[in-house]
Formats: sequence, structure tokens, C-alpha cells
Amino acid sequence: MMRACGLLTARKEPVPLKSIEVQLEVRDHVATVVSTLNYENKEDKPLEAVFVFPLPGDAAVCHFSAKIGQTQIVAEVKEKQKAREEYDDALSSGQQAFLLEESDQSPDIFSLSVGSLPPGESASIRLEYVTELSVQADDGLRFCLPAVLNPRYQPQGSEGAGIQVTFVPASLVPYSLSFSARVSSPRPISKVESNCSLDPLQYLNTDQIQATVKLAAEHKFDRDVELLIYYKDAHQPTAVVEAGQASAEPGSLMGDPVVMVSLYPEFPQSVMSSLASCGEFVFLMDRSGSMSNTRISSARDTLLLLLKSLPMGCYFNIYSFGSRYEHIFPKSVEYSQQTMEEALKTVEQMEANLGGTEILQPLKHIYSQPCIPSQPRQLFVFTDGEVGNTKEVIDLVKKNSDSHRCFSFGIGEGASSALINGMAKEGGGHAQFITGTERMQPKVMQSLRFALQPAVVDISVTWDLPKEVSVTVLSPPITALFQGQRSLIYAQLTGQVGAACVIGTLHRCLKLLLQCQNFVSVLKLFPLCSKNMSVLLYRLTVHKLGARTLIRSLEEGEDRGWQDTKVKEKVVQLSVQSGISSSLTAFIAVFNNNAAVPEQQTRDPLLQTRDPLLQTRDPLLQTRDPLLQTRDPLLQTRDPLLQLVSLQEATGKWLLDPALPTALGKTNEEVEKSKPANKEIWATILALIWLHGLKMDSKNEWDLLAMKAASWLRAQNGSKKYETFFLFS
Repeated sequence: MMRACGLLTARKEPVPLKSIEVQLEVRDHVATVVSTLNYENKEDKPLEAVFVFPLPGDAAVCHFSAKIGQTQIVAEVKEKQKAREEYDDALSSGQQAFLLEESDQSPDIFSLSVGSLPPGESASIRLEYVTELSVQADDGLRFCLPAVLNPRYQPQGSEGAGIQVTFVPASLVPYSLSFSARVSSPRPISKVESNCSLDPLQYLNTDQIQATVKLAAEHKFDRDVELLIYYKDAHQPTAVVEAGQASAEPGSLMGDPVVMVSLYPEFPQSVMSSLASCGEFVFLMDRSGSMSNTRISSARDTLLLLLKSLPMGCYFNIYSFGSRYEHIFPKSVEYSQQTMEEALKTVEQMEANLGGTEILQPLKHIYSQPCIPSQPRQLFVFTDGEVGNTKEVIDLVKKNSDSHRCFSFGIGEGASSALINGMAKEGGGHAQFITGTERMQPKVMQSLRFALQPAVVDISVTWDLPKEVSVTVLSPPITALFQGQRSLIYAQLTGQVGAACVIGTLHRCLKLLLQCQNFVSVLKLFPLCSKNMSVLLYRLTVHKLGARTLIRSLEEGEDRGWQDTKVKEKVVQLSVQSGISSSLTAFIAVFNNNAAVPEQQTRDPLLQTRDPLLQTRDPLLQTRDPLLQTRDPLLQTRDPLLQLVSLQEATGKWLLDPALPTALGKTNEEVEKSKPANKEIWATILALIWLHGLKMDSKNEWDLLAMKAASWLRAQNGSKKYETFFLFS
């Protein structure tokens, strides 16, 4: 079942949304987003509408206001049940009211109830939130503005089914989008890219640490807007500091300075080249109807590369899911030529024919399988969908985080950032997004390299503080780091830390010593010098994200936590004081409309409860076009690289197979000419020469399997004859 985002009345009638204006402000690794939504009631009677819209999973809503005509009202954060009661009371007495609350099923879905909007009246909704930006494999920071009308899959039988609408084509999107961004960082900004057309990047100063960019005017908001931001010296640690709010109580979170330290270490080559030769690799592939055609074809090619790149001695299994799930083997099996061939035969037959996007059950089955001793479990999850039970999925990954690492991949513009980022974050892995015409394989192989590298664990962080300053760390402890992973540490500074001396104090106290049991010399003692620090004295982005981090830690704590009334009270108190949303609070705004029509003072009984129609599954939305399940013959023409890869053995070698000359673009005579006595060595050398000579632009896709081939060559008798070829990998 599809759950979509849009503005509808309780009877599922659309309310015209006229325009959306978005202002993005990025500071180092975090962002503040201000969205203004303008819409109009063209009906001849007052209406109550619900606007359901997606936000990043780690977002903290920190401001909500509405303007009707010339009247402006600003919402307050209150305990959720009290806010709902106040909203209902306001409507029943003929007042205008707005209620903004987080979905119980997914942290990246918010619903805005707009009550008693008069006929012909226009309304402007201003929503502000703060969020962390995820780091991509190429060091870019990713911001995604979800398209409002993207559909979301709701699992069968789940509670809280949302609004049911069909997908709106680009030509019919009835509103416009204005989008601008301002970026600043202690480091120079090298470039900003997007999947949409942008106006040229404008630098605001000569050292290029501030810049602005805008979305091209002709953009139609028919897909997610993705922005990728790149800094120079991306792996240098940085700190962003905010002075406390003058009106807040001294000693409180909002009253003290808060620091955000960004750690994105680059490990030495000696560590990077040390690949693990063991592990249990479990691949979970989405085969729902929306994965049809090019997506499922790319998924098959990706699984081919993954299987060919696995090391001998590891274990693996492949799961696929839709409305149901399948697995190739009853349990993970040892990687060998036989098991690899058996898996590839099944992969070649995979189609997008398993229905909806229900990921929870296959995950439960995977986690129910006992872990293999001395084979660390690495889970790779691929999906192009959004689900309504995001929280439940992420909680399951977190519950099993001690037994595995989770690498997640969002395919296409409709993938939920909360789901993809949440699974990777709680699973100690890495999240990747494949949008537009991007190839899936390079990003997936990058994550496989991360999985094959041993994690840096047993990390300790030491703060070298002056006597007059104390620190309260708001973030959970860092338990593991690996190449390509970014960690943000939020901390409250208490004591004699005035705005005037904040730089000097931080220069002394932000000396972080990261000691690791596995690699003691990886990260040495480093001071954060002034050029890698920036001070914010006028916004509270870092404060709010620090509060959000602490709130999430309480919300996602041990099960006993929610049984503790004090924990709930702490969450509500933090939420109200910082002015940000939580699962226990909501934004409520009430405007006393004296001109309310008397007969409207009694609320329509149909609106007293959530309309059952909103939870009815539309069978038409579950019908898949048979034409979409038919594989396009043109897509079956395999890339020469994949032809060659498909011929490689599990050990890494190639055979002098009749199909090898075709894959190399050579004749049989050319391949057979001057061959040594060992045909397998000759075939493997030819394959490596072809890869390094003709496919260097795709090296990030095949370098792992080439390394395996070179290792096989070295192990052969008389390998010194071929020492030259070892340099290829």
C-alpha cells in the first residue's frame, strides 16, 4: 500500500498548494532549513485539512508559524496529548488552529493539521528544522529536499496507515518551488553539485569559506532535490561553537555554549590495504514492483560484482523481498566456486515481482540466524522505497547492532533518507544514495571496501580542559570508526566560558586524543587550531541539534526507559526548553477568530476522529502493470566489463574459456598466441591487462576482484615471471 505526502481534506479532497519557498543554510556539517508553504481554500465552506510531508530522519523541527490574511500566529511546543486536546477544543469553539506532530511510525514524517480555514482564505505556513548532513563515499555532504508528493509504502496490516493518493506526474504538479542555499565552513568550499539545474555558485569572500547557490528558475518540483557539498581538506577535524542564548537560564543547555566537533579521519594506506579475508556477507535486495526495468537490471549487475569480489574463506547469502521474502540458501554458506555459481544462477533470474516494500520480516529472519564464529556479519540492504514503519525497522537494526554492521543503499529519488541513514547509523555502517542516472556499482563497491576493512574499535575521547571549564558530552560514545565514516560530537561547556573568550578556551580544551585498541597510531593527539574553528553567536543550530541528540538518546534508550516517568519528563522538558520536536511533544498554534460562523462552532462529527477513509488501502495502488515486469531485451546486452567479470572464478583466476576472447574483444588466435604452459595464469594476466588498459575509468568497480586475481597469481609456482603484472592491482 502506498502512503503519499500532500495536502488533503479529511475526505481526501486536495487543497491547492500555490508555492513552496525553501531557504537552506549550511554550517560545516549541519543545516538549517526554512520552508514556507502557501496554499488556499477555494471551497465555499471552512475546511480542516491534513498536510503530511517528509523530513530527514535526524531533523529537529524548531519553528512553526502560520499567517492567515494579515494575522500571524507562532506555535509553541507542548506535551503531545495536551496539544491535541487544545487543538480539538479550539476547533469546537470556532477558532482557527494548527497542530504539527511527528508520526508515531516514522521519524521523518510530520503531519500538519490545519483547522477551520475560512472559504477563499489563503494561508502561509513557515516551518524550520535543523539536521545533520550525511557524508557520501566521495566525501560530499548530502542534503535532500523530499518532493512532497512522493508515494510511501505502508506494510500490510500495519497501524497508522496514512493518506492515500496516487503519484502526481511532473506536468500536473500544481505549485512552484523556490530554493536557495548559503554555505559556510571553517574550510574552503570546493564545489556544490545537484541532480537538478543550479545557477552558478557565488563565493562571498576571497578565502571561499562562504558561498550561495540557487535552484534554476525553471525547475519543476516533481522529484527530490539533492545537493552535494564538497569542502577542501575534508578529513581535517573542525569545531563549530555557539554562544548560549542570553535569555536562557545560566547553566542550562540553551544558556551555555555548545560545541560541535566533526571527526572524519582518513586512515593510513597501511590500514586501507589490509583487507579482511573473513566475514559473513548478507545481501538484502528490494524486488518490489517499483524496482522494475533498469533498477532490477542494475541490481543484478551489482550482485555479480559483489559475489566476484568476496574473499575466499568468507560466508554469504542473498535475500530478496517485496510483500514476501526469499533467500538463496537456508543459511549462509562458505564462499566457493560451487556456491558462487549457484547464487549467480538465481541472481540472473531475479525480477521485480515480489509486490510491495515490506523489509521488517526478512530482517527479523536474518537476525534470527546465529552468527558464525570468527566471521563478522556485514549486512547490505538495497531499497528504492519508503516504508511506514521506519522506526520499527531502525529499532530492530539497533537491537542487533552488537552482532553486525549494516550498509544501506537508497535507490532513486523516492528512497526514505530516514530509513537509509537510520539503518546505517544504528548498524555502524555507511549509507549511500543512488539517484538520477548514477550507476549503483561504484558506490556499492566502495561500501564493500569499508566492510572488508577492520573497524577501529575501543575508542576513547579525552578532553584537555582548563580548571574553570567543565564539559558535558551530549552525544553517545563513539564505539567504532572506519574509513569514510563521519562522527559528530556535541558537548555543553559550563563555567567561565564567555562569548569573548570562547576561541581561546576552545583552543585549549578541544585537544581530542583518540586511542584505538586495533590501531593505536591511526589517530594521534591533535589540537583544533583557530583556522579549523568557527564561532556562531547569533543562531542556535548546534544547540538544537545537541538537544535533539540527547532527546534521541533518551527516546531510543533501554526499553526500561519509557517505563520511567522521569525519562519522559526529561524528554518533554528538553523539547519545550529548546523549542524542538520530539515523539512526546507537538507544535500547537491557536488563533481566536471572532468572525467564526456560529453554525461552525460545533465541530463536524466526521472530523471528531481520524477519518477511516484515510486508512483504507486502495487496491488500485497495489496493482502492478504486467508490462513493467517484462524484461527489456535491450537491457540484456551485457557490458564488456561485466562479461569479463562473469567469467572469473571464485579464487580470483580466469580460465582460458572459449568466451574469454569475446569478452576481451579479441579473436581466439590472438588469445592463444604466445601463451605459456599454464593456461589459467595466461588467461588471468590477459584479463588484468585488459582491465588496466581499457577500464581504468571503472577501476573502483573491479579493483577488489583484480586484487584477488593478483593474489592468486602470486600464489602460483614461478610467479616471479609475472611480477610486472602484480603492479596492476
